[in-house]
Amino acid sequence: MMLVANSCLAELLITCDLFWMAIFALENDLKQQQYMDSFCIFRGYAIYTTCFTQNYSYLLQAIYRYMSIVHPTRLFWRSKRVQIFFIGLSWFIGIICVFPHLFTGRIVYHVDDQICQMSLNLSVVTVYNVVLLYLIPVNGTIFIYFKLVRYVKEMSTHVTSANTLLRAQRELKMVHRIVVLVALLVAFGLPYAIFIFMGFFTEPPKYHFRIAYTSISVSLIIIMITIFQSTEPLKAFVKKKINRRPMITVQTAE
Repeated sequence: MMLVANSCLAELLITCDLFWMAIFALENDLKQQQYMDSFCIFRGYAIYTTCFTQNYSYLLQAIYRYMSIVHPTRLFWRSKRVQIFFIGLSWFIGIICVFPHLFTGRIVYHVDDQICQMSLNLSVVTVYNVVLLYLIPVNGTIFIYFKLVRYVKEMSTHVTSANTLLRAQRELKMVHRIVVLVALLVAFGLPYAIFIFMGFFTEPPKYHFRIAYTSISVSLIIIMITIFQSTEPLKAFVKKKINRRPMITVQTAE
């Protein structure tokens, strides 16, 4: 539940940052001006940080499910303190890992897109960004899923208690849902990936950031709905908050 809430928080912060970017771009478009406000660089920095924490939040969930299936007797990972530690560590690394983008001046204002982002040309920082923010967490999550599929299949061929096998299959189903979320992110992030690849050889087309982030914004909405629908504890918690009504005490005159 805590790890899922962490993913939801990362999704919410990305959405807020993208909405802030969209409002700023729309305001400049309506005024027909090219203006870089004092928060432009910060918004660019924040989008990379929140993307990092989002992608690694899926990896943390996959690791948790892996430990629950393969090492069910090791209960340290189920401890709230341990989960809070790794969540905090991922946010801390997400904040400092984007420093190369910031302090090398790679995050710049793009006039056509009215946005502050890193230019999509071939450079050490660009490759660093792709590998650290995307390739490692995405491939790590998928790798854990296939390892778990193989492990559960081997469990079914050996003498295993029905409860243990059912629990393993249930955890595997949860990892499969995480992989579906990652697949959605990859699919809707394909325009961004294409523009990065194009930037290695030529100049990306005009308004490429607007196109890429529009697609990513759609994916975030779908991912949030999917997380809510597939996570029963989270759904029950939200419904409980919505349906809660204040208790009104009526005093009768004697």
